[in-house]
Amino acid sequence: MTSTLHDEEYRAFIIRLIALRKATGVTQAQLAARIGKPQSYVSKSERFERRVDPAEFRLIVLALGHDPAAVFAEISEHLRSSS
Repeated sequence: MTSTLHDEEYRAFIIRLIALRKATGVTQAQLAARIGKPQSYVSKSERFERRVDPAEFRLIVLALGHDPAAVFAEISEHLRSSS
């Protein structure tokens, strides 16, 4: 089975999450503390070494102070317009 970690759309999804974290002014360590995980958890997610599932996406976006539905819609629109 082919790993989806390196799928072009998944990579674009994570890149948008990284941009959101940075735009919010939150470090990997700060985000990790907010979600109760080690910094390596965030780092591995951002380096495409572990997959972010929908529940984790929601937790991360809430920890960054944003609305998960709005962020998902933005990411979906970005993916739609780039394909």
